[in-house]
Amino acid sequence: MISADRRRSSLDPSDGQVPLVGRFFPLPLAAKVPEILVVFWVVKILTTAGGEATSDYLKIWGNLKGGGIELALFAIGLVLQFGTRRYRAFAYWFFAYAIAIIGTGVSDFLHLDVHIPYAGTTLLWAVVLAIIFLLWYRSEGTLSIHSITTQRREAFYWATVGATFALGTALGDYTAMSLNLGYLTSGILFTVAIALPALAWWKFGLNPIAAFWAAYVVTRPLGASFADYISKPRALTGLNFGDGYTSIAFAVAVLLLVAYLAVARSDIQRPSKASGTTEEQREVEARPGS
Repeated sequence: MISADRRRSSLDPSDGQVPLVGRFFPLPLAAKVPEILVVFWVVKILTTAGGEATSDYLKIWGNLKGGGIELALFAIGLVLQFGTRRYRAFAYWFFAYAIAIIGTGVSDFLHLDVHIPYAGTTLLWAVVLAIIFLLWYRSEGTLSIHSITTQRREAFYWATVGATFALGTALGDYTAMSLNLGYLTSGILFTVAIALPALAWWKFGLNPIAAFWAAYVVTRPLGASFADYISKPRALTGLNFGDGYTSIAFAVAVLLLVAYLAVARSDIQRPSKASGTTEEQREVEARPGS
């Protein structure tokens, strides 16, 4: 039988509150990220592609104006996502799209303006990602997306997402440009690569959390490579569709799928899976105002 103190502890996420942030945003009542279904991977890859094309298009406005737009989208997405108390499809994917855009912008800025070669930015973001994973695990004891039920875990989650977007941008450009594979060949390469974690989990017992994050990292260079292949000039191994039109096409595709998810609600995690509790969590979520 669960004691009253233990039950309150399991239901109260305030021990995972982020300093300062917790004063402005409500504490989560349920999982803040979606269940991992096939449609999740589809939307994620489309988001990475759209973020790449949108950021590249915004470069015509320069670092100040284009970067300002990227920061504004990021700020709006952060407020929307952290302002919710449970997973909401539009808030979640808007923030993911905004991070895809700004992650591309930051990574490209380090290469184009700071003049760090693609190999260097790839290594840099790989180290940043490893540090975030280490800090997250040491703090929370898990990297599972089914544990994102507190502000602190959500902050670690989105920091990880941002690092994977920046890493994927650098890695995709490294294979396409530095290794001279071109965008299409790079896209095919990462299509094969994303299947390897799933195969290792299915056939060889790879830890599902490790398999998830390995595949998650690869979605970025996969989507970005195909976006660049569609949008870039033929001289750069692309189809010359243009960054603007490409960004619109992917944004519309993401919007339609997210609208479907918002209505179908098929990607909402079950409370017992999201928090590790059963009836106690359901009681909390059933209370008025939750």
